[in-house]
Amino acid sequence: MKTMRLETSGHGPATLTLDAEGSMNVVNDDFISDMEAVTRQIMADDEITGVILTSAKRTFMAGADLKQLVSGRYSGSLQEAYAFSKRASDMHRAIERSGKPWVAAINGLALGGGFELALACHRRILVDDPKAQVGLPEVSVGLLPGSGGTVRLGAIAGMKTALDLLLSGRSVAPAEALGLGIVDEVTPAAHLLDAARAWLATAPDPVKPWDVKGWVPPQKRGLTVPEDSSAYMMATGGVAKLGYNLPAPLAILNSVFQGMQLPFDKALAVEGKYFAKLLTDPVARNIIRTTFISKQAAEKGARRPEGVPKSEVKKVGVLGAGMMGAGIAFVSANAGIQVVLLDRDLATAEKGKAYSAKALGKQVDNGKLTQEAAHAILARIGPTDDFGSLDGCDLVVEAVFEDTAIKAEATRRAEAVIPAQAIFASNTSTLPISQLAQASRRPDQFIGLHFFSPVDRMGLVEVIMGKQTSEETLAKSLDFIAQLRKTPIVVNDSRGFYTSRVFQTLIHEGAAMLGEGVPPAVIENAAKAVGMPVGPLALLDEVTLDLPLKIVSQAIAEEGDKYTPPAGVAVMHRMKDEIGRSSRKEGGAFYEYPASGRKHLWQGLGEHFPAKDGWDVGELKQRYLYAQAMETLRCLEEGVLETPQDADLGSIYGWGFPTWTGGTISYVDTVGIADFVQEADRLAQRYGPRFLPSAWLRQRAAKGEAFYPAADPAVVKAPMPA
Repeated sequence: MKTMRLETSGHGPATLTLDAEGSMNVVNDDFISDMEAVTRQIMADDEITGVILTSAKRTFMAGADLKQLVSGRYSGSLQEAYAFSKRASDMHRAIERSGKPWVAAINGLALGGGFELALACHRRILVDDPKAQVGLPEVSVGLLPGSGGTVRLGAIAGMKTALDLLLSGRSVAPAEALGLGIVDEVTPAAHLLDAARAWLATAPDPVKPWDVKGWVPPQKRGLTVPEDSSAYMMATGGVAKLGYNLPAPLAILNSVFQGMQLPFDKALAVEGKYFAKLLTDPVARNIIRTTFISKQAAEKGARRPEGVPKSEVKKVGVLGAGMMGAGIAFVSANAGIQVVLLDRDLATAEKGKAYSAKALGKQVDNGKLTQEAAHAILARIGPTDDFGSLDGCDLVVEAVFEDTAIKAEATRRAEAVIPAQAIFASNTSTLPISQLAQASRRPDQFIGLHFFSPVDRMGLVEVIMGKQTSEETLAKSLDFIAQLRKTPIVVNDSRGFYTSRVFQTLIHEGAAMLGEGVPPAVIENAAKAVGMPVGPLALLDEVTLDLPLKIVSQAIAEEGDKYTPPAGVAVMHRMKDEIGRSSRKEGGAFYEYPASGRKHLWQGLGEHFPAKDGWDVGELKQRYLYAQAMETLRCLEEGVLETPQDADLGSIYGWGFPTWTGGTISYVDTVGIADFVQEADRLAQRYGPRFLPSAWLRQRAAKGEAFYPAADPAVVKAPMPA
């Protein structure tokens, strides 16, 4: 067998050890074939009295092979998708009805299909290790457990627990798993197999409760049980808050509810049908491709130039101890790197270090970190006001004020000290890297590393190549990002690069809507309904009106009549210059911020921007998506972006483009490029040239050229929720 091995020793229990090629055990065709065969062998062997199921790896089983699920074989075929689910479900039923007791000795992480396998066993013993968590996280990739997970979890733990775990997708540590009743025993690693043998020695009944004659589904009375009725209604409200763009939560809600009222095998069939519907939906395929496959590839070095030896940053300099610099220092020290945190005076640098002390203190208080470990991390950060301390740094990240002259001075002073081979990176979010590199004596070693705030919670880093940046510099920078365990995208130099440039289209579209007479609450709610985490007017209050207006002013100064100001500029100027409201920091712009109570939209907006009739919320939502997608397409056309994967990762992890789309480019492909161009033309006629497709895009549409290969399952013309 390719994925497991069976060991027997005469009359007694057998040990079935999962041990697939590669780093983790996963559910795929090879695994299912092996499990089907070994189960038949176990059933036929009278010498085997029971089975201990465990793993040879540090993890028990990671879950389904997501690459297989999006390989294209199930694309658009409900029958094939259902057949896959049914085969895996039948595999688990064969274990349950084998006539022999199975005990899962869970020696590590068991997620998704791995935990479904454990649920099919007659007993579950989990190793007492906080890293050995169990759960069913399928909702996070747009799916539900498709081989009995929703049905067994509901029957074992009840509706309330099942809905909590399935809808949140959270995994739980041993103590909580035991308390919830989803494992039967927790034991130290040294005693795990002994505990399994001890249970089998009691000659346990190998018949599951639902296979006992006369078994009644746990909630045959439906919602007449007050506790379950309350749990279901609360879960329904939670699903509604997620919006209607994610089909998986609703499918889970229905699967659990129906599964707890039907005979067991009928409940499994219902679950399989929901799974098939989700698997053939473009939402699940797009989420899996971007948030799992593309993300994993980026983190493993998909954009790293070949032929450059691996490097490691042992000492990093961070120039500027403000919010960004402090965050970069924290994640670097947390990764085991020695940090020189430099600012204009020692007191300011010390204040930057205090950010790390506060963050580490919270982790200690929450039991996630020992005090000794926190002290060790904090000790790696050396605050200073002396540029001489940068001597010996392998890499320097400049995070000073967004001013070309200030950055140039910091560059010159740092390069006078750092080793000749050291990399100099700027954390700028808007200033062109090639322009900043003019202050450098070694522009080939100058690069942009755009971190996102807060740095310790945002996983993306936008890597910006200047005109003279070398491939070696790129490789070393990507190695540094890998040390930080963050996700890189690589873009070429441009005004606003990629993420800042496209993000602005969201806030400008919202401002333009206000000028058109769309009610402010509708503007905000339409953005959130489509899947954006925050409305554009709230975002403008946070980033300040000064920032987008400054960017526009710089563009006009440099490009003159060639530059077309964004649609929201007039509204922004009016708010700032005429009305005198510019940001939350200055007391509020589009929102009010009372000393006590929640923020709310400023009532004066109705006076200055009277609401009109004629708007359509569906079209507002479409405008948000198309505006961002169209600017992304321009970035691809201009060579700012080189791959659709970088575009999709940057849009989802950079500024929160709706995950259900798979990203800005996946959205275009799933709508269908020809249909996208046709609809963009309609929007351009109504709202302006920002929606107008270029000749390049029209040519692609005429040829039917998708941005991902045609064999990719995400390239399926299908209606998208909006």
